[in-house]
Amino acid sequence: MKRSVTVSLCMIVKNEEATLERCLDSVSGLVDEIIIVDTGSTDRTREIALRYTDKVADFTWVNDFAKARNYAFSLATQEYLLWMDADDILLPADAEKFSTLKSALEWNTDAVSMNYNLAFDEHGNVTSSLTRNRLVKRENGFRWIGIVHEYLEVSGKVHRSDISITHGRVHGNSDRNLNIYESRHASGEIFSSRDLFYFANELREHKQWGKAISFYEMFLQQVDSWIEDRINTCGSLSDCYRELGNEQQAKAKALQSFSYDLPRAENCCRLGSLYMLENDFSKAIFWYKMASELTKPLDNYAILQHACWSWLPHLQLCVCYDRIGQYERASAHNEMAAEHIPFDSKVLANRAYFTGLGVARQTYTLGGTTR
Repeated sequence: MKRSVTVSLCMIVKNEEATLERCLDSVSGLVDEIIIVDTGSTDRTREIALRYTDKVADFTWVNDFAKARNYAFSLATQEYLLWMDADDILLPADAEKFSTLKSALEWNTDAVSMNYNLAFDEHGNVTSSLTRNRLVKRENGFRWIGIVHEYLEVSGKVHRSDISITHGRVHGNSDRNLNIYESRHASGEIFSSRDLFYFANELREHKQWGKAISFYEMFLQQVDSWIEDRINTCGSLSDCYRELGNEQQAKAKALQSFSYDLPRAENCCRLGSLYMLENDFSKAIFWYKMASELTKPLDNYAILQHACWSWLPHLQLCVCYDRIGQYERASAHNEMAAEHIPFDSKVLANRAYFTGLGVARQTYTLGGTTR
């Protein structure tokens, strides 16, 4: 009988009393060792951690997430290392999958990637997700890289699992990451491509639109930048220009993303939305139809906005066709949206609206000419 691999859970924490217990409850029975590295908690975090493990260590915070995570990895003793944040959990179905994975994992596996579900709608559907390397073989000595928004650099045989880690964020956005970047930039540090990208993201999230644009453009000039980050950057630039009221530049940046790879639904929806602002519904229809016909990429480590790959284009097509008086097509796209979000209030309100207009409830095939 094949022996299960052993796993160390490695975490870095600070002031996580609101979430740590929930996280550890979800995974403690599945791992063989728990390593908690505290970077300076002043609440009950350490007390909670000690209920689950005696391997709680202190680490003096030096504004470098990779250093803290690498220290946590250095304390582990088991065959594989699993990392989670305090506001992550393994839901019961995923816990079962994890247990099965431990029993079946081939010893020549160097890393295991898992889904990371970041956000959900009111019905529990995943709206935003990405893929992260979550479980790595300890003897390979894989290291974390990056002061902020750090990543785990792996190589070799990577097993793509269908296990999902669920992010249950409690803390709101803070200035911590932005302050780290700004301090290092003020000191004259030369940023890597990755740091330029994430610094720009922090600026955008803090609504510093003009400054974000400058750093996004610097990032796009880097020859070693990841193509998915380039595509994401074009979308973020589009959003920044839209916030500044420059719709033409917003369109141009969304279109620029197509120079790096095939069109992505997120940027098609951006273009559709921009044309809707101008009441140019024929062009908006073109871009939303394109978004609705694209196939969601698989094994993609970039963030996916699932609404753009499912119901959102149809709901917007419903609005566009209604505006130009094509009510049957509008109703049809509302029903296509309903296939993904059947109990959504907007879908139900639209259905009632079309019933009031006397439009028969009907659907059309996605490839049909009646769209």
